[in-house]
Amino acid sequence: MAERSTAAVDVADNSGDNPLTAKADKATTDGVTESIDTADTAEQSTNGTGGERKATEPSIATPELHSGHKLARRYRLEECVTRLDGFSSWRAVDEKLRRAVGVHLLPADHPRARSVLAAARSSALLGDPRFVQVLDAVEENDLVYVVHEWLPDATELTALLALGPLEAHDAYQMVTQVSQAMAAAHREGLAHLRLTPSAVLRTSTGQYRIRGLAVAAALRGISSDTPQRSDTEAIGALLYAVLTQRWPYESDAYGLHGLPKGVGLIAPDQVRAGVHRGLSELAMRALVNDGATASRQEPPCTTPDELVKAVGEMPRIRPPEPAFTAPPEYQRTTYQQGTYGRPAAGPGPSVTQPVTPPPPALQGRTGKALKWAVSALLIAALGLGSWQLADALLNRDKGGSTETGNTQTTDHGNGDGDKPKAPVPIKIQDAQEYAPDGSPQNADSVKDTYDNSTKTYWRTKSFDEGPDLVPSVKTGVGIVYDLGSAKDISTASILLRYGGDHTTITLYATDSLSPSTPVSSMKQIATVKTSDNKADLKASTPVKSRYVLLWMTAMPKSPQDIYSRAGFKQAITDVKFAG
Repeated sequence: MAERSTAAVDVADNSGDNPLTAKADKATTDGVTESIDTADTAEQSTNGTGGERKATEPSIATPELHSGHKLARRYRLEECVTRLDGFSSWRAVDEKLRRAVGVHLLPADHPRARSVLAAARSSALLGDPRFVQVLDAVEENDLVYVVHEWLPDATELTALLALGPLEAHDAYQMVTQVSQAMAAAHREGLAHLRLTPSAVLRTSTGQYRIRGLAVAAALRGISSDTPQRSDTEAIGALLYAVLTQRWPYESDAYGLHGLPKGVGLIAPDQVRAGVHRGLSELAMRALVNDGATASRQEPPCTTPDELVKAVGEMPRIRPPEPAFTAPPEYQRTTYQQGTYGRPAAGPGPSVTQPVTPPPPALQGRTGKALKWAVSALLIAALGLGSWQLADALLNRDKGGSTETGNTQTTDHGNGDGDKPKAPVPIKIQDAQEYAPDGSPQNADSVKDTYDNSTKTYWRTKSFDEGPDLVPSVKTGVGIVYDLGSAKDISTASILLRYGGDHTTITLYATDSLSPSTPVSSMKQIATVKTSDNKADLKASTPVKSRYVLLWMTAMPKSPQDIYSRAGFKQAITDVKFAG
């Protein structure tokens, strides 16, 4: 199956197993690694116009796989995100293309395995960039797995709603892009049926992308007799949620509170003040099944195409004007204020400084004589200086040198010439993990070591032996940094996540982001051994190189945390070079 070069986002979410039209949704936690009783979830069903869970299926055990397991000698499983209904979802690494991917796994004898494969292959053929792309769908070694994109720069709509309702322009963009994408999918015969807030992602550029097209419903055995109506109502529920930060049914779901009991479905502009009237009516037209809203008597939207048309008929909502920040009040400098500057603000009466009167002008013959004398001295000084300058230039042209006493001065004090130059920071342009043994640690997080944030980091795996990796574990782990062009490297500052006995780091000058020579043949810049959370390295003499290898050969023992087990490990949060 053709591969697409994009990065990806999460996998199967658990944010409620029922479609949006179920008025009593029960939401489960999204993105947690825990086993869920499939017998309980199989008994849930819906009673609206949306998709239905198929008849109760026998409990199927999720395949027992672990981090580090490889599929097709290519996809290395990193972290289990979801276990549900006999399938599991993972964050993984495509070692061939060196990128993160998401993987859904289920046994080949699972009753939904055939439908999942068919849905994944149909979704992959769509090729619409508004959807998270399916990259591979394979049955192999009694396993069925679906590989899809992983978008590291995207944020779930669930996370955005946790911060509050969206602005009218953002809500308009969301409903426009999502409805257009779903209309295109339905024209190709594909439905979603699980269009929840966690299925919609917003990228860093403001584009909305949809994950789980056809596959999410197939994984959970959801079907519908009216798929267009189900997806349209789901879009209406999403629009309702971003306008009000409330779920449009009585039950709480997806981290949102439902509507008050017994009031029925009320328009968004009656739930929260300041809601855009046109968007409020649009949400009701997509949600209400038996007619139109009371205010406009517009017909309901029952398909994504009708919803796209309704959005197009609305006046376009423009982004809000940027807030104007008044510039700070102009402050006069001391030079401008002079003797007549503003009095200093403070308690007590202000005191005006006395003004020194200028000296009186010279009068009479004596004054004129002094003027002529000063003028003559100035002319003589200028002539002497010009002669000396010309003499120095002539001597230099003849290869001679001026005498020290006439043209050169020597500063024996503590002038600028005696001060050592401060190191100049060097900006890192790119980086790549260096793993000569073919076993990288966390290649996708390398950029987190030079993003000027101490909250993100690149981490190693946890090793059972240490702190020295050589020779029992491996020769070392490291990252190669690209400085853009050859620079003189004299110092480096490295922030570490774990302290303790001990971390050893050495810097080497190398020839490329993927060095062709072993570490033993590289030129060493500096080395340090530390038990602190910071490592400072200083070269005895600056070394000029474009590429610098940070090579770690020892790391302290640290307890288990939410990302890795206990063992000898280290993480780098920030790297800075100077020269």
